[in-house]
Amino acid sequence: MPSKIGITAFCHQMEIRMSGEITEVRSEEDRFRERLILTILAAVQFTSIVDFMIVMPLGPQLMRTLHITPAQFGLIVSSYTFAAGAAGLVASSIVDRFARRNAFMILYAGFLLGTLCCALAPTYHALLLARIATGAFGGILGGMAMTIIGDVFPEHRRGTATGSLMTGFALASVAGVPFGLYLGTNYGWHVPFIALAIGGVPALLLTPFAMPRLDAHVHNTPPHPIRSLVETFSCANHLNAFALIIALMVGGFSVFPYASAYLVANVHLTEQQLPIIYVAGGGLTLLASPIIGRLADRYGKLTVYRVICPLSVVLLLVLTHLPRVSVACAVAVFGALMVSNVGRMIAAMAMVTSSVEPKRRGGFLSANSSVQHIASGLGAQLGGVIISQGPSGKIEHFGTVGWIAAGATLATLWLAGRIRILDQSPTSAEQISLAVAAEASADAGEPIYGSMEEG
Repeated sequence: MPSKIGITAFCHQMEIRMSGEITEVRSEEDRFRERLILTILAAVQFTSIVDFMIVMPLGPQLMRTLHITPAQFGLIVSSYTFAAGAAGLVASSIVDRFARRNAFMILYAGFLLGTLCCALAPTYHALLLARIATGAFGGILGGMAMTIIGDVFPEHRRGTATGSLMTGFALASVAGVPFGLYLGTNYGWHVPFIALAIGGVPALLLTPFAMPRLDAHVHNTPPHPIRSLVETFSCANHLNAFALIIALMVGGFSVFPYASAYLVANVHLTEQQLPIIYVAGGGLTLLASPIIGRLADRYGKLTVYRVICPLSVVLLLVLTHLPRVSVACAVAVFGALMVSNVGRMIAAMAMVTSSVEPKRRGGFLSANSSVQHIASGLGAQLGGVIISQGPSGKIEHFGTVGWIAAGATLATLWLAGRIRILDQSPTSAEQISLAVAAEASADAGEPIYGSMEEG
């Protein structure tokens, strides 16, 4: 028997549908719970980004203390990315069979355990295995965070929520990586991983109290995992979204991994000045991300994307052809590029999240996370094949990489227009309230946070 809450919610939905009004009913408790969920997701984003990025500046110390070659160190970095891609592909066939909260907690616990294993690794091979395990959990975790955003926030507020989530990336650049590097330099490379593992525990413990189960989609999943995988990769709209993400990742990761080396060798910044570049860029991103998210909700994700994307193309070309300039000028160019890069990702991910039916969202976004990690690795590999270091130590052919990155980024203007938004959830009548999410989903068997059926 449906509960009184379920009947009241259904009647309220029908009243709004018949009147054609778009009204959102959100109590103070709803708002508080939403903010808490966003804080948890941003904290997890911060932890995972720092965990992924901190290995790179620790490279000299790792090579020295573990007695490994640059090629072996490169394998430590790339093993995380490819493990994330493979795990995301496997997860896409099964993740929608579980409640979002349970899956999220298991993945984050596994990620923190993997990070702790990195801290305790005594040898190169032990560290390599720990990075593979951490990447496997971390790769799925990123897709799950976006899935929860899609389930909790309706389409017309999803840009704002995605912008808030991206603050985790900005904070990682501003504070996480520099602080982790400080710990690693002064106390040993193990210490940053210990700090990350311990620092992630509060968010894990808070999750069951802040987040509803989000399990209504379980009733609508395909009966066989292989069928889920086939459906994810056979839908034209999904393929358009994947193509957009691939082009974005190739456009970004063919340039960003080599920007530091170029700024030092060609622009003549010192290694001591590099943290200024990343802290300033991260600070600008921290300020800009929420604003871009709100603009995307107000004026449309595609519109905002088409405004920011050409700007990022220009900045990619400027950075990859940058001559010797002052530190202030380098900060301005790199900071603007970071803002435009994150800004286009906010709008793009909001569109991608809305391009799938809620019942398939978990599997699709896990697959998207897999595609994203693999494309990032391919982009970095492409840049590495093209650039070289001249006799004087300067980085050569970086401009060529810039033109390729610019071309890939320009192609996304067309690809973004091909994505069809399927999850148009304009009212909160279907969301009802975070406070009654568990009861309503159990009674109605429908998503509390989902899309209105067509027609």
